[in-house]
Amino acid sequence: MKETCYINSPLGITKIVGDMDGIASVSVLNSNEKVSDIIPEVLEDCVLQLNEYFKGERQQFSLELNPKGTVFQERVWDALSTIPYGKTTSYLQLSRQLGDEKAIRAVANANGKNPLWIIVPCHRVIGSNGSLTGYAGGLHRKQWLLEHESPYKQHSLF
Repeated sequence: MKETCYINSPLGITKIVGDMDGIASVSVLNSNEKVSDIIPEVLEDCVLQLNEYFKGERQQFSLELNPKGTVFQERVWDALSTIPYGKTTSYLQLSRQLGDEKAIRAVANANGKNPLWIIVPCHRVIGSNGSLTGYAGGLHRKQWLLEHESPYKQHSLF
């Protein structure tokens, strides 16, 4: 049976869904769901690791994952998981890595359907020209995540 919980994150309420087979989805919401009072046991480690990530204490996740997608989508999500913390790649580079640079639109589409926000780091994929391109969670969240992971922290002068 799938369990669900809602936690606070710096980017909004985060919904986590999973069961004994692993985490099926992690998503940031644009609504004000009530934060869960009790975290189901099968989701506790995911909540802990996400909190560590947001505190800057974790760069890699070690969770059992169980997303549902097509074979192609799962190949793209696996490739996304190889992008190192603090680094970015382009949709074109990702398409080449998967063996078909003409599949760039299909790769971008699969990237947009990634059900595991942050854990499978689709936010690390940018346009070939370095631009922040489409992000299901909103470009402001993508920018925040990339800045959060950047080794070059911006400091305000004022």
